[in-house]
Amino acid sequence: MSTQKSFAKGSAAPGPVPKDTIRLYSMRFCPFAQRARLVLNAKGIKHEIINIHLQDKPDWFFEKNHLGLVPTLETSAGEVVYESPITCEYLDEVYPEKKLLPSSPFAKAQQKMMLECFSKITPYFYKIPTGKKNGEDVSGLEAELIEKFAKLNEELVRKKTKFFGGDSITMIDYMMWPFFERLEVVDLKHCLGNTPELKKWIERMLEDPAVKASGHSVETYKAFYKTYADGKPDYDYRL
Repeated sequence: MSTQKSFAKGSAAPGPVPKDTIRLYSMRFCPFAQRARLVLNAKGIKHEIINIHLQDKPDWFFEKNHLGLVPTLETSAGEVVYESPITCEYLDEVYPEKKLLPSSPFAKAQQKMMLECFSKITPYFYKIPTGKKNGEDVSGLEAELIEKFAKLNEELVRKKTKFFGGDSITMIDYMMWPFFERLEVVDLKHCLGNTPELKKWIERMLEDPAVKASGHSVETYKAFYKTYADGKPDYDYRL
């Protein structure tokens, strides 16, 4: 877990990445950056974290990644990789100990297809809270999300496994997890509805050491998201 305050516009660029270390440009509360942190922790990869102030990004960060997005990886050779699924697959390939993606091309394709489907769910985590804040009727969106969670539950029932890739945690679980970690924070826990297997999956994920090392308490998330909703996000909350 990084305790370093975020780098903002005008800050000096960090020095070269140390040998035998990989650098992650992150933001402590970003679910996409958390994916990379989960993989780094799960695989025990030696790394350092540089937090970026996402509303006031330093100019030097755009030289690393012209999109200015986190997560972004940088190697000691100066190689840069970004976009959360790509950074995570890269880490799994470059550090082959404790593989998180299956070796079978078909099983790997299945995980990627599932992630593509899950990417259609993530917008609900923004649309519903924003709609509520604006006084809109979000019951239709909530009904859609309940249906999507029910399908995820059916997937676990069909597979008869503890996790989405089998009986141990694999890449797809880590790719999905950051959003479930925020369910209560964005007041969407009720959308789980009648999904006993999905709820068991959530309980199992909460016991995982990489999950414990990469996330925050509900109270901390809520405090940060309040500053975000007020238009003055405190990226260094509690540091």
